[in-house]
Amino acid sequence: MTTSLAKHGFGYQRGLADVGHGTYAWLQPDGSWGWSNAGLITDGDQSLLVDTLFDLKLTREMLAAMRDAAPKAAARIGTLVNTHHNGDHCYGNELVEGAEIVASAHAAEEMKREQPALLANFMKAAPGMGLTGEYLMHCFGAFDFNGITPTPPTTTFSGRMTRKVGNKTVDLIEVGPAHTGGDVLVHVPADRTVFTGDILFVEGTPIMWAGPIGNWIAACDKILALDCETIVPGHGPVTDKRGVEAVRNYLTYIRDEARKRYDGGLSARDAAHDIALGDFDSWGDAERIAVNVASLYREFSGGQTPPNPAELFALMGEIWKKRRG
Repeated sequence: MTTSLAKHGFGYQRGLADVGHGTYAWLQPDGSWGWSNAGLITDGDQSLLVDTLFDLKLTREMLAAMRDAAPKAAARIGTLVNTHHNGDHCYGNELVEGAEIVASAHAAEEMKREQPALLANFMKAAPGMGLTGEYLMHCFGAFDFNGITPTPPTTTFSGRMTRKVGNKTVDLIEVGPAHTGGDVLVHVPADRTVFTGDILFVEGTPIMWAGPIGNWIAACDKILALDCETIVPGHGPVTDKRGVEAVRNYLTYIRDEARKRYDGGLSARDAAHDIALGDFDSWGDAERIAVNVASLYREFSGGQTPPNPAELFALMGEIWKKRRG
């Protein structure tokens, strides 16, 4: 299932991709855990940055490349938008000095609870955690969470917000809770471009920490209704509306398959092992089915307590090892 725009000239190489009209995408193959995308929107000497990266080293490298590509605009970034609270989209915020940092109000609250020091301590404990620790090292071992100063949003909003970058209008559209509680799309109508944050994982398996799944499907429908031709996902290659449709198809498929097993009395753990991924089996990080099923079961039952992350990483590690043979 091909959903990238490689054949249109947008290759999937690490680094800065010029998507036209003074707008850039920072891409990090292979798009797996922590290897997120970001973006820079410029007009004249003004700029808006969409997301920072998982650690300071990666963020410094990205900002240097942006200054080389757009020296006037990126010399001092006026606005930084965090599409949601996960660290691979905001842990580098401290390096964007003097910028207005914008996020949804819900994302700002979640940032308080997901501090880099917690992840750093978690990784220190990983070597003694058996298979779960092995899986955590697989996911996050390439990143350095030490010495990061949490730098929260200075401006929050709910619903919609508009910012100007030179003569360009940038629309911020809250679509969470979906992937997380406070997901935001960044749409540049004049460039026919949208940065989706983790509403889109292209050629990688989406992961639903929050839900409800209907909101995430509705967010895909919102992107499909926009006048856009270039879509930069939170993870994976630059895409078009075919990439959105592929994610929407995955979400509806797992919703329906999980519902069958819930109604049949299977546990969430057994359902995660039982669901055949079919057309989506080739996507990266297929073991995320464990989180998706757990969130769906919570939704089906009307439960309010989020699943235990430690238990979910243990189950993902189990499925990951099984798939590796």
